[in-house]
Amino acid sequence: MQNESAPSDAPKSRLTLADTILELCAERGPGKSICPTDAARAFAHNRGEDELAWRHWLSKVRGEAVGLARQGRLVIYRKGKPADPDDFRGVYRLGLPRSE
Repeated sequence: MQNESAPSDAPKSRLTLADTILELCAERGPGKSICPTDAARAFAHNRGEDELAWRHWLSKVRGEAVGLARQGRLVIYRKGKPADPDDFRGVYRLGLPRSE
């Protein structure tokens, strides 16, 4: 399950996958996005897993991203435009909601 708050002072190994995604997006900044593989790699690395373990987490990143997008905490971008979290395919990126 997701942790509602992402404590920035928590040890990286204790961050949930959702926290990791949101933290990476926040680090990138407003109007920028991350690749889902970045989140999977960071999460695996923070857990002390081997360098190929991120592959296991990639589908879980997608699931967490869909949940976060439904909550309005994240935007899934496809070709630079927000995508419907319940109906997107192919290459996508993740970012924080833009305040325009």
